[in-house]
Amino acid sequence: MSRRGRAMAAAFVLFWAIVTTAGLPALGAAPPPGNAVLVTRVAGPITPVIADHLTAGVQAAQGYRAYLVELDTPGGLDASMRKIIQAFLASRVPVVVHITPPGARGASAGALITLSAHVAAMAPGTTIGAATPVDLQGGEISDKVINDAAAFARSVASERGRNVDFAEQTVRSGRAATAEEALQLQAIDLVAGDRAALLAALDGRDVTLADGSRVTLHTRDAAIVDHELGPFRWLLQLLADPNLALLFMSLGTLALIYELANPGHMVSGIVGVILLTLSFVSLSVLPINIAGIALVLLGMALFVAELYAPGTAVFAVTGAICVLVGGLLLFQGPLRVSLAMLLPMVLVVAAGSVLAGRLVWKARGRPPITGQSLLVGREAVVRRVDGELGRVLLEGAWWNTRSPGHELSVGQTVRVVDMQGLDLIVEPVQEAAHE
Repeated sequence: MSRRGRAMAAAFVLFWAIVTTAGLPALGAAPPPGNAVLVTRVAGPITPVIADHLTAGVQAAQGYRAYLVELDTPGGLDASMRKIIQAFLASRVPVVVHITPPGARGASAGALITLSAHVAAMAPGTTIGAATPVDLQGGEISDKVINDAAAFARSVASERGRNVDFAEQTVRSGRAATAEEALQLQAIDLVAGDRAALLAALDGRDVTLADGSRVTLHTRDAAIVDHELGPFRWLLQLLADPNLALLFMSLGTLALIYELANPGHMVSGIVGVILLTLSFVSLSVLPINIAGIALVLLGMALFVAELYAPGTAVFAVTGAICVLVGGLLLFQGPLRVSLAMLLPMVLVVAAGSVLAGRLVWKARGRPPITGQSLLVGREAVVRRVDGELGRVLLEGAWWNTRSPGHELSVGQTVRVVDMQGLDLIVEPVQEAAHE
């Protein structure tokens, strides 16, 4: 393998090793204190990364007084939501979900996650609801999917003794409610402005765990222990963005196109491999549409093909269309690529591939600039003569010259016709006759 190939492979292995260690438990973690509450903050969409983090939090909360999730989300993926709810319903430690701070929301998947907690709380000025499923392709949702989601919402609310009608309406009609309305509807248990007020209000409340046992919460003077994403899960959550995934894929392809157009540059190749690796990591934590990814990959391949068949830009234009359509279809559920980001990005990559193709085409038509072909046909003046050998200065270096069948003389202009070893074979240049 070439030096460039080894460097690119090493970059790929390094980044893959980093991201595949994401989510591993910390070694040597201290045992939980008896008088403490484990707290997780979720601000953003519900993704597989968040689902893994919250389910791990339920396990890590064993031995704590409670597991508190402070929530502010516009919703997220159905599969991730169901994984979290299953963990909350089966938890053997009290789970408290608090929609906070003021102005936050527990929308869509966040509403059902809140309803699944042992204690559901909201801060003043927050909202909950609007849990109607979104069709994967953005079209009309089928009655079958609506009925399934509504039944699931009712079962979750019923399990926690909350208003099942409100839970169903959040799915069927997209109903939402403020904190005060949700409290009156018995969709939540209490309203608390901040964490301190919440812990004080929770103190003395009884909850029933999955095994049927009843536990009285003692949280007024409990210590707070943060359960954070950690650097690797934080990176995965950051990458769990459809726009970033497609951006990294496009820029990575553009960098590789530049590397192919200028072999030996290496830096662009390594950057391209890193960006493509990040895009693959992003795709691994997002639900993707097979047709969408196929179109995007086909488009990227057509961009590369433009290097080898430049001229009419057919490959670049077709690739741009494939990436544009594929980007719109790439991700399933509520996570979508912004058209305002997708369109300029596609145009830039397409233009870059066309430009690279033109540069490659021009480079092919240029004469070689190294080796024997650089010297053959060049003219020089003989500076010294020693027997049959002459000396000329050409391309900044001194060369021995021979001219079979001709006698060389100092000041004579000669033309290089061949090269044998390190000697130039020359012939005299006939001076044009002057009238």
